[in-house]
Amino acid sequence: MIPNFRKQFNDAFSPEKYQKLKDTCQQHSSTEIGFRLSESPIFVDKVFQEKLFNAAESIIQQIDSFSAEELNKAIPPQSLVPGDDSHYHFLAIDFGICRNESGELEPQLIELQAFPSLFGFQRQYEEDLRSVYPFLDTFKRRIPINDYIEKLRNIIIGNENPENVILLEIFPEQQKTAVDFSVTENFLGIKTICLTKIIKEGQHLFYEDNGRKIKINRIYNRVIFDELDNIPDLKTDFHFTDDVEGTWVTHPNWFFKISKFILPKLNHTYVPKSYFLNEAPDNLDYSRYVLKPLFSFAGSGVNIHPAQEDVDRITDKENYILQKKVNYAPIFEDINGEFSKAEIRLLFGKAEGSNKLEFLVNLVRMTKAEMVNVNFNKKDAIWIGSTMAFFENDLQK
Repeated sequence: MIPNFRKQFNDAFSPEKYQKLKDTCQQHSSTEIGFRLSESPIFVDKVFQEKLFNAAESIIQQIDSFSAEELNKAIPPQSLVPGDDSHYHFLAIDFGICRNESGELEPQLIELQAFPSLFGFQRQYEEDLRSVYPFLDTFKRRIPINDYIEKLRNIIIGNENPENVILLEIFPEQQKTAVDFSVTENFLGIKTICLTKIIKEGQHLFYEDNGRKIKINRIYNRVIFDELDNIPDLKTDFHFTDDVEGTWVTHPNWFFKISKFILPKLNHTYVPKSYFLNEAPDNLDYSRYVLKPLFSFAGSGVNIHPAQEDVDRITDKENYILQKKVNYAPIFEDINGEFSKAEIRLLFGKAEGSNKLEFLVNLVRMTKAEMVNVNFNKKDAIWIGSTMAFFENDLQK
């Protein structure tokens, strides 16, 4: 999208530099990187950037206009967690980089979630990418890394002692995102604790560290609800539906409240039309839509070629949406003259006591497969996987 930087990167690229990038990223983590890193970042021009952030701003304004009563309808009764609050700390908005009928590039909203993503790893990844390709310093750092860590600290730790703050996950060492947990630990000095290791005494939660029982006052929650349902014979002392003391970052109910549940309620040029499956028009052409379960993550359960029989098999239609297909643009040229498509995720954070989200970092997923998700990429392709975007507006003056 910025042709001179695409050419400069491709000319500078080598397999040795790609290996150096992976090795450098690995040095900042005690955990293996569980997903493929793309060989290349992307470069976003001013016109597309303006469309992207205007759409994000409109979406955020619409989210904030919804009543608590409306958003609470998203929470399945069996998943309601006590102690709900009005503050969500994180928002991830995924846009496809698409081409419209006039041939112009435009963002199209794919998904959004009030749930943390790779806030730690992505910022460290930017530094690692710059170290391998120094010409990227032509783009200024939007937030210097020490300032970024401080912002993350204000959101996740707040005024607590880091010892009393945990990153909560289920079997964290098995998660593809474990590298982010490791980087976050390095940034903030908190520990990653498995849900199965939490000790519950009355309304208080604890974890053990070298024989010491330490009280938990604040939980940076990375547990994805639909994963718990897929773990047979899971035994824990603490259950999310227990009424306990402590502050959630973010409260688990927000996982449902800002999710695919609100897609049919949003209106914008760059928001594809969506319907709850139980409210879809009878004459809808399913071939023009993607069928998605409301509360899945990382592309699980998505049907990109739904047919009438697929719809007929679903008994809980209120838990699915149909989202109009978008036309991803294969515009990111690799060193072999082939082209990749991409999605860009804008990651926002909001500190305790603040009422305004701040754009912190971005994440890009590149692909040559039909679905834009690192889990669905072709094994032997290049210019695929996880990376980030550099914006023309951030060029040094």
